[in-house]
Amino acid sequence: MLSSSIHGAYTMSAQSNDSEHSVFLAYPAQPTELSKTIELAIESANRMNYNYKFSGWPENDIAGRPLNEPILSGISKAPFIVADITFLNFNVTYEIGFAIGSKKRAVLTRNDQFNPERNVTKVGIFDTLGYITYSDAESLKNSITNNIDPTPIELHSNPDYQAPVYILETPRRGDAMTRIISQIKKARLQYRSFSPSEESRMAAQEAISHVSCAHGVVVPLLSKNHHDEDIHNIRAAFIAGLAHGMEIPTLILQSDNAPVPLDIRDATKFYRQIEDLDEHINEFALDVVSSIQRSNPLETSQIGTLAKLEVGDPMAENEFQKLDRYYLQRDEYTRTIRGEVNIVVGRKGTGKTALFSQVRNALRKNRNRIIVDLKPEGYQLVKLKEIVLNFLGEGAKSHLLTAFWEYILLLEITYKLLEKDRPRYMRDHEIHPHYLELSEKYFSSSHATQGDFSERLLRLSELVSDKYQDLFGDSLSQGLTTDQVTELIYAEGLRDLFERLAKYLYFKEDVWILFDNLDKGWSIPKPDAGDILILRSLIDAARKIQRDMQRNELKFGSVVFIRNDVYQLLMKESPDFGKEMRVSLDWGDSEMLREMMRLRLVQNGYDRDTDFHRVWTSLCVSHYTSEETSQYMIDRCLMRPRNLLKIFNHCKGSAVNFRHEKIEAEDIKKGMRSYSNDLLIEADQELANMEPEAKDLIYHFIGEDWKFSREELLMIFGEHPISGEKYESIINFFLYFGFFGVRGNDPDSLFIFDVGYDMKRLEVYISKHNDHLEYTLNPAFWPALGVGPQ
Repeated sequence: MLSSSIHGAYTMSAQSNDSEHSVFLAYPAQPTELSKTIELAIESANRMNYNYKFSGWPENDIAGRPLNEPILSGISKAPFIVADITFLNFNVTYEIGFAIGSKKRAVLTRNDQFNPERNVTKVGIFDTLGYITYSDAESLKNSITNNIDPTPIELHSNPDYQAPVYILETPRRGDAMTRIISQIKKARLQYRSFSPSEESRMAAQEAISHVSCAHGVVVPLLSKNHHDEDIHNIRAAFIAGLAHGMEIPTLILQSDNAPVPLDIRDATKFYRQIEDLDEHINEFALDVVSSIQRSNPLETSQIGTLAKLEVGDPMAENEFQKLDRYYLQRDEYTRTIRGEVNIVVGRKGTGKTALFSQVRNALRKNRNRIIVDLKPEGYQLVKLKEIVLNFLGEGAKSHLLTAFWEYILLLEITYKLLEKDRPRYMRDHEIHPHYLELSEKYFSSSHATQGDFSERLLRLSELVSDKYQDLFGDSLSQGLTTDQVTELIYAEGLRDLFERLAKYLYFKEDVWILFDNLDKGWSIPKPDAGDILILRSLIDAARKIQRDMQRNELKFGSVVFIRNDVYQLLMKESPDFGKEMRVSLDWGDSEMLREMMRLRLVQNGYDRDTDFHRVWTSLCVSHYTSEETSQYMIDRCLMRPRNLLKIFNHCKGSAVNFRHEKIEAEDIKKGMRSYSNDLLIEADQELANMEPEAKDLIYHFIGEDWKFSREELLMIFGEHPISGEKYESIINFFLYFGFFGVRGNDPDSLFIFDVGYDMKRLEVYISKHNDHLEYTLNPAFWPALGVGPQ
């Protein structure tokens, strides 16, 4: 679509000219010898009894000459135009392009009495379009009155939705061209381009084909003294004319101090600073998306208002009943279902609990399978931790905890079996006797209780703690014999329980134990040694049960879901755990996050196969601050699905409150501020959990810059009463949380999620760039802290 002023001018001109038999002959006003020859040919042609009358249109490349409306309206109404290319001229070239784009025949002529201009060959375009040669006014008159076929070049308008933008690149990629490409990419507009570094000449048919299938065209102009500016600007004139003739959104760019022929001045965007390009590209991107939507309207079935739109709850626990409708089954899901992993690792908010629920639900579909899903809370092991850490000797700690977990897991398998088969055992003669034996053994234990796993775990932990106090009082570094461990955990009948359980499991296909939430409430990013010991003992116990099951030819699988930092510490303190089969749930790919959102969005009445971009732009403005809006949100979600859902819901909430039909730019601004405030409070709470003295430290960054040297960072820390010896652990927390990134010589910051939450990789990067390292504040926190552009 043309800019409003240019498009309006063309429309008014077309309406004002009623002649359908007038043909314009455009030619350069200089040199005079050439223009006089052309004018004589026009006079001679018009004296003939010919179907068409010719109007001469001398063109100057003089900035400041106003555009005369009749030429463009004449092109729109004429059967064809004639344009002389003996000497290359910006305005003539633009009009040639405009005629072709308007589906008019452009007859090109060249006077062979003049030496061919060097640039004609270098530009391309014209020799590939073809032209008529003449030597004087008579031969030109004969050429243009000799039954010219007005059939225009056929335009193949097959819209390209995958790469909707076409860019004319400059001969050398300077700062402006680099910024244009960067911002187009940032706007997530895939593009095709003509690159002089790859193609020495522009073929007219290829350029016409590219423009005709585009939804947007970018044409940067060059001012004087740039390398090959004359060649480039002629190409720019042709491309701009084509795009305007086809009414395709066109972004013509020129630096503020450079003149522009007024044929296109109203359609040109000027920039003084490189950063000014961002806003122009933002407006252009909105036009491109609008063009795509008009040419390919989205058909929906039962889509309601934005207020009715549902994308699910950021907390997986709140949507267990409907999560399977839109859950994204990544490779981690498939490998876990196949039993290829026994540890699932992921940051808070990356979807561990969602995977836990989906794996559980998928496995449950086989009714002959026993699924034990366990979700304790960290506090339920506090009593046990106090005894293990404070009173037991080093060797006894692991011994006791492994036995504790083995006992707990076997009891839970038994409890699940008895619960699952309670309605069945009375009518199934095969399992009836085994069920009674197993039930008798389970309920004969003094600690057997009803309720959920968390209650049973808490109760047993308290019993073990109390029993220890009875036996050993407050004696420190207590060693334990096997018999003492057995007595402490009430496991005198453990072997008998396992044997009865094994007999019963012959009637089942397999057993799965899924363990989530064990690390809930543990310190970030460094859980203490007792936490790691509990986790290590749990995995050891599951291994032991698996070996015992396999000896009895029974299938057994277990999966523990834990945080990245917990796993890394487990690896550090237990090198043998490197052999464990694990899968990481970290999200490093923006496209995967978009697919996660797409699956949730299409549940609102869209065809399930509708691609993300079409759904997204029907609900949300396509670009904000020159960035594509989904990428803008993804760049601020710390690569966590939970956070991306929060951002979207905040923005949607603002749109609904103001009764907008879709999420607008102002809604994104308000939504990001709300999300940023949430994130700031969350970061402060987690920092205080790790280091109580550091509470409110994060608020000292209000009004500061978004990048810091180490010295500047420590000066801000110095405004808070926390002691200097804690600074290093706090910096590590900020890096691990994603509050800070780092950058050395690179323009882009490196955040923890860019390195798979591996702090060691981040530490190595910091050490290598220590002399010129900057800590950069994640833009997700900027609105809450009043930092950077708002």
